[in-house]
Amino acid sequence: MDLLYQADEKPSKTLALGLGLQLTALSVSATILITTLVMRASGQSDSYLAWAVFAAVVIGGACSILQTCRFGRIGMGHILMMGSSGVFIAVAIQVLTERGPGMFATLVVAAAIFQFLISHKLALFRRIFTPTVSGTVLMLIPVSVMPPIFKLLEDFPQDGSTFGAAVSALLTVLIIGGITLKSKDALRLWAPVIGVIVGSLVAAAFGLYDTGRVLDAAWIGWPDFQWPGLSLEFDTFFWALLPAFLLAAMISIIRTISGAVAIQSVSWRQPRAVDFRAVQGAVATDGLSNLLSGIAGTMPNTSYTTGASLAQITGVAARSVGFAAGAMFMVLAFLPKALAVVLAIPGPVFAAFLFVMIAMLFMIGIQMVIQDGIDYRKTLIVGMAFWAGVGFQNGLIFPEFFSNFAYGVLNDGMTAGAMVAIVITLFMSITEPRPRQTEVILELSALPSLTKFVNDFAAANNWDNSMINRLNAVVEEVLLTLVGHENIEVRSNTRRLNLVVRKKADGALLEFTAGGGDEDENFQDRIALLGEQVEEARFENEMSMRILREYAASVHHQQYHDIDVVTVRVNT
Repeated sequence: MDLLYQADEKPSKTLALGLGLQLTALSVSATILITTLVMRASGQSDSYLAWAVFAAVVIGGACSILQTCRFGRIGMGHILMMGSSGVFIAVAIQVLTERGPGMFATLVVAAAIFQFLISHKLALFRRIFTPTVSGTVLMLIPVSVMPPIFKLLEDFPQDGSTFGAAVSALLTVLIIGGITLKSKDALRLWAPVIGVIVGSLVAAAFGLYDTGRVLDAAWIGWPDFQWPGLSLEFDTFFWALLPAFLLAAMISIIRTISGAVAIQSVSWRQPRAVDFRAVQGAVATDGLSNLLSGIAGTMPNTSYTTGASLAQITGVAARSVGFAAGAMFMVLAFLPKALAVVLAIPGPVFAAFLFVMIAMLFMIGIQMVIQDGIDYRKTLIVGMAFWAGVGFQNGLIFPEFFSNFAYGVLNDGMTAGAMVAIVITLFMSITEPRPRQTEVILELSALPSLTKFVNDFAAANNWDNSMINRLNAVVEEVLLTLVGHENIEVRSNTRRLNLVVRKKADGALLEFTAGGGDEDENFQDRIALLGEQVEEARFENEMSMRILREYAASVHHQQYHDIDVVTVRVNT
């Protein structure tokens, strides 16, 4: 699908507002439904429910705006909507029922602090949060949300027309899908909203649109202040529930990472390497949103991945769309009647809309797994994790035990599948042959030491001179690139470089880890963009990239705020 507006481009205000409204409709509905479900199920008062919904919508909108920006280490600079997290539903109901909003708020704040810590040291978890794991999580999101989406097909008055519900849902899918598949002009940009409007009009003709909700809602309003405060009773109950909250926070982090990688993959016309500094910003914003949610006493937040789906359908990934969506999200909190217009969309129409969006998200997950390279190990991880998620989601795997394990956290297919993928990934990492490593000061004088290190490793594995020469060339060019080409003779550098070499079935994997530099350019992208012909003046600057492309089977450059990680595979 052609991208009409990439992340750093500005569509018209009308288009940004229109697409932002579509994202808002998706996110605000989920936020209200999840928060209402938890507060009702735990027996909270109507006044506290109203406050919790209001706070959840305001915080979700504000943090959605933050995600489109980048303030230091906060925000990622892409469309990434925030809203109430379904992962926390079971544990939230448990603590609210037994100990009330004060203890609930304290546990949410603890989960937020945990997320901040993970964000700060995300590079340490790079062997866990791999593209394979992230892609699998994206594939499992539909497994978790499709059952309630299909239930929405029956969400209409008992005396309503079943035929009308079916027709309105079918028309919504056909219009969105038909316009998206066949239209190449501006009409494609409005495919989702056209489908929802037509579907709602048809549903209204059958008496399925809840006009009473809209008429009864006030134009402007907000609830009474119901801040629950924080409970500082760190008793046995707190410590018993804390692991469940941290586990839910971890799954939320994985979902945020998956969403952050997914939106980057569809936000540029030319494919780019993942910017993990942006991913760190997304996770940090996730933590900030949960800190605010905990202080306010409302449901914890997570990122919604519908931004990537909408970008693929419409071809618009501009940041202004996310900014507009977040702003409207916040405004709706103070406009009950406008909020009612969105919430009154008939269940069958809303289900049809979500069906198309989630189908796109599933394919983005598949693309993420494939683009990272697929072998029998990754195939096993994805296959086992996906079908384990399906099994747990449908209560088919020892339900008499797992249905109550950790307050039912494994009843969610995405959570269960993510845990399976992480456990297998950790097993693969732990059981790999023991690597060799060395550490030097990041400067050109370290080259002889690094060369001797890889030569000794090659000799221990009985590799021939051809392999040794390739390893030496790769080490030299990566070192040159990390040190920098300009004024390298006089440059003072106290950064450290750690080199880890692992033997693989088809050669060697070299991982260079250096303290974070000042360069914004990812040289994985530079290798991908090298043309067959270059100007003579630029040839010397691109020489290292060309040598790397010649001798390396693959090059991955992961840039974090604190370190750079360059992984190079060299085949025998």
